[in-house]
Amino acid sequence: MSNPMRPPRTPRPSASPRPRTTIRSGTARSALPAVALTGALLLAGCSGTADTEPPGSTSAKMNPSPATTPTWAPVTGSPQVIPAVRSFRRADGRGWRPSSGARVVVPAGAKSNVADEAQRLAKELGGMTVVYGDQTVRPGDIEVKLSGKNGADNVPVQSTADEAYTLTASGTRLTLTAPTDAGIFYGTRTIKQAVRAAGGLPEGTIEDRPDRPQRGMSLDNARKPYTQDWIEARLREIADLKLNQFQLHFSDDQGFRIQSDTHPEVVSADHLTKAQVRQIIALARSLHISVVPELDSPGHLGAVLDHYPDLRLRNAQGRVIPGAIDISNPKAAPLIDSLLKEMSELFTNPKGAPAYWHLGGDEYQALMSSSPSTSYPQLARAARQKYGSGGTVEDLTTGWLNDRQKTVEAKGKNRIEAWNDGFFASPRVSADKNRMVDYWTGKETGKRDPASFLREGRNVMNFNDEYLYYVLGEPNQFTYPTGQRIYQSWTPMVIRGTQPVAVPASMTGPGRIPGARFAIWSDRAQAQTQQQVAAGIRLPLAALAQKTWDPRTPALSWAAFQALANRV
Repeated sequence: MSNPMRPPRTPRPSASPRPRTTIRSGTARSALPAVALTGALLLAGCSGTADTEPPGSTSAKMNPSPATTPTWAPVTGSPQVIPAVRSFRRADGRGWRPSSGARVVVPAGAKSNVADEAQRLAKELGGMTVVYGDQTVRPGDIEVKLSGKNGADNVPVQSTADEAYTLTASGTRLTLTAPTDAGIFYGTRTIKQAVRAAGGLPEGTIEDRPDRPQRGMSLDNARKPYTQDWIEARLREIADLKLNQFQLHFSDDQGFRIQSDTHPEVVSADHLTKAQVRQIIALARSLHISVVPELDSPGHLGAVLDHYPDLRLRNAQGRVIPGAIDISNPKAAPLIDSLLKEMSELFTNPKGAPAYWHLGGDEYQALMSSSPSTSYPQLARAARQKYGSGGTVEDLTTGWLNDRQKTVEAKGKNRIEAWNDGFFASPRVSADKNRMVDYWTGKETGKRDPASFLREGRNVMNFNDEYLYYVLGEPNQFTYPTGQRIYQSWTPMVIRGTQPVAVPASMTGPGRIPGARFAIWSDRAQAQTQQQVAAGIRLPLAALAQKTWDPRTPALSWAAFQALANRV
């Protein structure tokens, strides 16, 4: 009897060649453009009235003095941004627009931990002047200041409260405050989008913060190599949507895509150099995005095992199992640990910040057999030797992942994850209690409902393959997810299938279901170009951002949301 396998992750024939991608060449850097309409806005303050000028327009009249109060057509309605702000208290006034002579004021000084955020915003708004220290905030200015303790650059975020910000448009001035520079950054995203969408912000106060602390995107860079430029463009894109995680699946059967000095033989021709990875990490950090590296084992190791054929798993008939390592072989663990140690040292984290690592753990073929002990007698023997007469192949595999977790924890990683089908029914060994479940499907052999993980006290990250899996080529009945379906039907509580997980509300809050990631899997690498992938994931990412930021039903219709996404 055949067992269902994970559709987007199963080995596939390599008859058709994979595309060869030269890193950092072939496509232009796809950085997000500066705000298109602010070039004109920054040249002049507006004069006139609402009935003579449309929203977003300006006149050519220059402000005679930087201190002169600029005039413009009032900004009306609610702030137009994605994700929508959680709270907006309207007030009487014209709101705020970029204007000639306006500045970004940083009272904490040029060496403060928000100076870089102010400089980025000033550049995005067309080149505003940034001034520091004890300055009078003039009409038209943006004041940027911390409400919490000052500290070093990129203060680590510990909770959604650290990502909160307050933004007030009053008397032609704009004031942005937040407890950390992450909150300041998200406030600048709101300003940038609001100018793009409506020319500015309406009069009043925004109080905003995310619902779920972990919001992001996962990229399969192993089956299809993506250029550094493409990856960095996506980082800027998700940062503008206030997403804060980027998972990189860099090793699989089809490729190992990062330079290795300890095992250069396993590295694919198309790969990222360590210097490029460091640049990607540095950009992510500057955008308040945590990078989650994934080196999958004990399955999906084909690119590594191509160079270590003696470590390939074989069944009782001697047939090689593609991509699977023989965890009973004493040489298996040292090989994988050496790669884990090297890559852990490459993917660094700021002091005090969460240090993520993804162990993989999914689709180990030995456990997809109807009788693992019969099909793989060498694994059964090793299990009994290690765990006693009642030891099972499941115990051995759980122990393998526990040991790999210890390896990366010794390198400082403290937020460990694995796929839900990497948690096995192991009578003698339990998965480390601090390992989070990344739940993607319920189709695997021995499948467990996400509710069972929540009830046993584990946190569960939402990767629901019904909504959040973008699988190139649409194999195995997968279809490309749409932003509309995520926006209208999905929430973080819909972890498997189309219905919310059936557990008490106390188990579905941000502390237990910390959020979700949208996953791009490159099963049929040639099915789409990098540009087509970028276009295909744009609206789904925007919808995910909305649904993880605000737990309420969105106020905008899908048509209105889509139109707004096209403007911002």
